[in-house]
Amino acid sequence: MSVLERTIKKIYPQDSEARDKAKDRLDNLALPHWALGDLMDLAIDIAGMTRSLKPDVARKAIITMAADHGVVKENISKFPSEVTPQMVYNFVNGGAGINALARQAGARIFVVDMGVAADLNNLADAGKIINKKVGLGTDNIAEGPAMSKAMARRAVESGIDIAENLSDEIDLFGTGDMGIGNTTPSTAIAAICTGRSVEELTGRGTGLDDEQLAHKIEVINRILEVNKVDTEDGLDILAKVGGFEIGGIAGVILGAAANRKPVLIDGFISTAGALIACKIEPFIRDYLVFSHRSVEPGHKAMQEFLGCRKPLLDLSFRLGEGTGAAVAMNLVEGAVAILTEVATFEEAAVAGADK
Repeated sequence: MSVLERTIKKIYPQDSEARDKAKDRLDNLALPHWALGDLMDLAIDIAGMTRSLKPDVARKAIITMAADHGVVKENISKFPSEVTPQMVYNFVNGGAGINALARQAGARIFVVDMGVAADLNNLADAGKIINKKVGLGTDNIAEGPAMSKAMARRAVESGIDIAENLSDEIDLFGTGDMGIGNTTPSTAIAAICTGRSVEELTGRGTGLDDEQLAHKIEVINRILEVNKVDTEDGLDILAKVGGFEIGGIAGVILGAAANRKPVLIDGFISTAGALIACKIEPFIRDYLVFSHRSVEPGHKAMQEFLGCRKPLLDLSFRLGEGTGAAVAMNLVEGAVAILTEVATFEEAAVAGADK
């Protein structure tokens, strides 16, 4: 049995008994009923995911997956592919947005080379990044498939492996990405999974003007025409129009769910990874916490497809890297604090509201 198949067999829905017990406690806290709203709903989810009324969420990690994309040749980004390895060095040196926000959240960062089109062995050998390189960037999806199906499986299983290896020391996972051009494959994945039009889903990515946006839409429509995708096969979607880091993110989600760990989904690219994971195993929906809503127009449709009522935050983020997940980790800890630290009316000897 393959790593992927073994992992899928370990994924079950949230525990209904833990959810019921959490709701019962929250219903009786010494405050007006459900006065902390969405955080109380989140507390129930975390209890259901972890099977515990005292969930551990203190040990946090952002897994930032990096890879390059052959479709950059189609001029769909304002930045060249050389920026991807440059940003990996910035992560390692602690100077990126994710570094600042992860430090604030008390989260560790694990940077993973899934397919950067550069030699990063010096960083891997020094233990500064994790080397899971599947290839030197994907092929140009405007001309044909991104990768072989075997490579797609390897990307997903690499993400699973990371989640498995960290599951004994990490309570709360967050996803992140780095890869110039990766909003294009992510939009293609969104169109395939949600059934929405490319025009409706496509955003400006790194800051495209109107003419560049129109060109990007034309390229994505061509991608969908060139690549005949099995819309029910997550690995086929990934192989035809995806990216190595998107597959790695899907794997982290699957691995976290198999270990009953909550996973904070970052932005647009991470949600594309969640779509792939969901196509592989729909029960992963029960372990997703949507950190925020990106300004990318397709993000809302992707989240709704995955069952997100609304994300925790809406701060006009569009950076990726795991930044939204890092900020939202504070809210997850807050939700657990409400469940475990706020006294009930009985514990506080406070008279409850009249029925």
